[in-house]
Amino acid sequence: MKHIRTIFLVSLSAGILLASCNQPDTEVTTTIEVPVGVIEVSTASIEEFVSTTGSVYPLKEVILSSEITGNYVLQTNPATRNPYALGDRVKANATIVKLEDEEYYNDLRIRSKEVDLEISKLEFDKQRSLYDKGGATLRELKNAEINLINTEYDIESNQLALAKMTLKAPFSGVIADLPYFTNGTRVNSNTMMIKVIDYGKLYMEANLPEKYFKSIARGYKVYITSYTSTSDTLMGLITQISPSIDPEARTFKCFVEVDNSNTILLPGMFVKADLVVNSSDNTLVIPKDIIVSRNRNQIVYVVDKGVARERVITTGLENENSIEVKMGLLKGESVVSSGFETLRDQSRVRILR
Repeated sequence: MKHIRTIFLVSLSAGILLASCNQPDTEVTTTIEVPVGVIEVSTASIEEFVSTTGSVYPLKEVILSSEITGNYVLQTNPATRNPYALGDRVKANATIVKLEDEEYYNDLRIRSKEVDLEISKLEFDKQRSLYDKGGATLRELKNAEINLINTEYDIESNQLALAKMTLKAPFSGVIADLPYFTNGTRVNSNTMMIKVIDYGKLYMEANLPEKYFKSIARGYKVYITSYTSTSDTLMGLITQISPSIDPEARTFKCFVEVDNSNTILLPGMFVKADLVVNSSDNTLVIPKDIIVSRNRNQIVYVVDKGVARERVITTGLENENSIEVKMGLLKGESVVSSGFETLRDQSRVRILR
């Protein structure tokens, strides 16, 4: 009998246990808070770019070659008191090289032409005085004037020829190339002598896809960054735009002028150019990398009273780091900026300070 009672109690317990398993699940209150970082939605300016690469070149560059044959004489730099050398700064009209040739100089007959000029002036003054008094004809006066003019032309021609014996910097800049010649060496005409550059301003030739032709104009900003010094970004402006499209590359050409007054860039450097094709001021801007793509929608998580809620947004301009929000967010709302990878709508969160 005792054995039967024991079996009955076991069976009863098992039945109660089975019955409890068939009951609906009871709600278990377990709160898991996901740690997240947040940012406050604010307004800012945003610029949209089209990026390209290329090399920069000095806006001013000149190569001086010998126009006559003569003996090479390198001049002394007054700033260093040494002969001019590569990298030296030169002032406009500074004489860097002279070419000496006595025969060439004598052929110019500089002194005799100066005397001819004096005589021609005296003769003209004499004929004009006589003409005023009736002692000379108009033809005699005009012949004297013609002789004076021709002598002045001869003097100007001699001065131009004499200038060919000196090579001067046409503008202030830096000597970028200076082939070596021993002083006194006979140098032929049309020999490259000096290269002077001024790279306080540089230019870059950019080739852009044709779809951006109507997106840019002269005066648009360009950010120039050197690959060797990515922390330094210079400001440039579009100064020229070609009105034709390359039929093979489907690109068009434009020129960018860069302010390099602090000589951060060197001529010939390879750079990245970000051309501003669109911009917007006082608009909602958020980091581009906090947006989640889901079901063809762009989603961010907005935190309200400790709960992260999905918010579908509509975006506008964008660049490498930021994006404009046209619809879906309000200024001052808190948006999850880190830790959003594991979130779902209505997830409870703990904001990291």
